[in-house]
Amino acid sequence: MFDYLRDGISRLTLPLPTGPRHVHCYLVEGTLFDTGLGLSETDWTGGGIERIAITHFHPDHVGGARDAAEATGARVYQGGLDYEQTLQVWGTDDWPTRMAAWFRRHGVPGEVANQLIEQGHVFAPFVRFARDPHLLREGDEVDGWHVVELPGHADGHTGFVRDGVLVAGDHLLDRITPAVGLYPDSRPDPLADYLASLERTIELAPRVVLPGHGEPIEDAAGRARELIAHHGRRLEQTLDALADEPRTGFQISHALFGGDLAPTQRRFAVAETLSHLERLVHSDRARRHESDGAVGYSAR
Repeated sequence: MFDYLRDGISRLTLPLPTGPRHVHCYLVEGTLFDTGLGLSETDWTGGGIERIAITHFHPDHVGGARDAAEATGARVYQGGLDYEQTLQVWGTDDWPTRMAAWFRRHGVPGEVANQLIEQGHVFAPFVRFARDPHLLREGDEVDGWHVVELPGHADGHTGFVRDGVLVAGDHLLDRITPAVGLYPDSRPDPLADYLASLERTIELAPRVVLPGHGEPIEDAAGRARELIAHHGRRLEQTLDALADEPRTGFQISHALFGGDLAPTQRRFAVAETLSHLERLVHSDRARRHESDGAVGYSAR
C-alpha cells in the first residue's frame, strides 16, 4: 500500500480520473497527510495511521478523510478557514449552481457554465470529508509538525514543517504550475496571497518538499522563484490583453490560454485569468467594471 520514500517517510499514490492522474498521500510516524478522493477501494488499515492532517479542501486531498478516519479511528486535523470552505463547497448541494452563476457573470457562455453543474455533481459522491475536525491555525503543531498557512492555491491552504521537511500539498509542485484562481466567496486577491506564500517558502528554506503531485523537490527556494517569475510574466501578458473598453475574464482567458479548451480546462483558465486581473486591479494597473450583474476589466 504505502511505499517507503526516504527519511522515515512513506508515500501512497492514488489514481485520479483527470489530470494529473495521480495524487500523493504521505505517512510519517503515524501522521497521514491528505487522503485522495473518497474511493471506497482504498484500504487505510494496517499502516499505523494515528492522525490525519489535511493540506486543503480540494477533492483529491480531502475526499477520503472520513473513510480514513472511520477505518483507523484517527483524529482529523484541518485549517479553520479551509474547513469553512469545505462546508461551503462540499457540505451543500448548491455549490455547482453558484459556481455556474459566478462564471456567467464573468462572460462564460451559458452552455459552458451549465456543464459545471453536471461536473460538480459527478465529483460530489467522491468527496467524503470529515466533519468537525480539530481546527488548525498558524503556529499550531501536529505531532511536532509546525502548521504554516500558505494561501494561494486554496485560501486556507496549510503546510506542515518538521526537521527541514515541508509537506506542501499543491502549494509547490515541481513540473506543474499550481493553479491560482478567483472563485465565489474567495479571498479578494489570491495571487497576492500566493506570491507572499512563495516568499514565505523561500524564507523557510526546507531541504525537501513533499508535493501532492510529482516528485519531491530538493530546491524549494529555486522552484518558488521560478513560480514568482512565471506569474510576473503572466501579469504582463494579462495587462497586454486589456483594452480601453471592458473585456470579460472569459474573453481575456482566450488571449492568455487560447481558444481550444474543454469546458473543465476553460473553467480553470477563466479562474486563473481572474486572479491575475484582480492582482492588476489591486495594484492600480487595471480597472474592474460591474454593470447589470456582469463584470469586465479595462486598462487603467
